[in-house]
Amino acid sequence: MKTSPIRNLLPILLAISAALPLQAEDAETKKLILIAGKPSHGPGMHEFNAGCELFKKCLADVKGLDVEIHNNHWVRDDKVLETADAVVIYSDGGGGHPALQGNHRELLQKLVNRGGGVMMMHYAVECAKQGSSGDSFREWIGGAYENGFSCNPIWETDYKSLPVHPIARGIKPFKIQDEWYFSIRFPEGMKDLTSLLVATPSDETRDGPYVYPKGPYPHIQARKGEAETMMWCKEREDGGRGVGFTGGHFHRNWEDDNFRTIALNAMLWISKMEVPEGGVESTVSAEDMAANLDEKGSRK
Repeated sequence: MKTSPIRNLLPILLAISAALPLQAEDAETKKLILIAGKPSHGPGMHEFNAGCELFKKCLADVKGLDVEIHNNHWVRDDKVLETADAVVIYSDGGGGHPALQGNHRELLQKLVNRGGGVMMMHYAVECAKQGSSGDSFREWIGGAYENGFSCNPIWETDYKSLPVHPIARGIKPFKIQDEWYFSIRFPEGMKDLTSLLVATPSDETRDGPYVYPKGPYPHIQARKGEAETMMWCKEREDGGRGVGFTGGHFHRNWEDDNFRTIALNAMLWISKMEVPEGGVESTVSAEDMAANLDEKGSRK
C-alpha cells in the first residue's frame, strides 16, 4: 500500500509547528545591560558593582528579560550595545562619566536612535562641565545634574505620594536618607517628563552644607518651600524611554523595599516590559547586601 504524501509531510509539519513558539518566545526576550562604574568613595558608598549584582538577582525571575552586568565603567565589547534594548549606568559622572569617554556617547546615541532605553543612577545623572553633554542627557533621560546649578546634600526625603505610572506600581509613601540631588536642569515646562519621586527639602537642607561644593547657593536658598524632583522618566516621541534616579549613594538603602522596587520597576519600563501591578517582587538578605562589595578598606 502506498503511503499518502500528506502522511509523509505530517512529521515535518509537526516539527516546524513545535519550533515556532520557541522562536517567537526567543524574539520577545529583552536585553538589559547594567554598566557598573569603577570603585568610588568609601565603604558602603557608590557600591556600583554590588548594586548591579543585586539588581540582577532581583530581576532573575522576570520572564523574557536577559540581564548582563558589565563592570569597570563600560561594556566589555561595544558590540553588546548593538543588540541591547536598554542600558542602565550606575557610576561616577561629570567629566569621568563612562558615556562621555572616547566614542561612547556616539554608541549610546545609536541605541537611543533605534528606540533603546537609558537609565542613569546617582552620580551618573551629572553631565560634564564643558560641551553639550547636558543636551544629550536631556534627550536620553530627560534631565541632567549640572555642577553649580544643581546640589547634592545628604538629607531625608519624605515621599508622601506617588504618581499613577507603571514605575510607581507597588510603591508606598516612604522616607529615606540619601545623597538626593535636586535643582536638576530639566527642559522648560518639564516637556515629555513625569516626576516620580518628589519631596520638599527643608530650609536647613537648602542652606547646606552640600556634599560638594559645600555651598549654600543663593538660587537654591531662594526656592525655600518648593518641591523638587529626585526621580523622573521620559518617553520620547519615537517610543524610546529614559529614567533619571538621583539616589543610590548608600548601598544600605537597597534593602528598603520601596527604594529598591521603584528602581527595578524603572529597569523593566525602559526595557519596554510590562511592570507588574504590585511592582517587581524581590527580597534581599543580609548576605545579599554584603556580597560583591568593592575592596575599600575598613568597614567599621
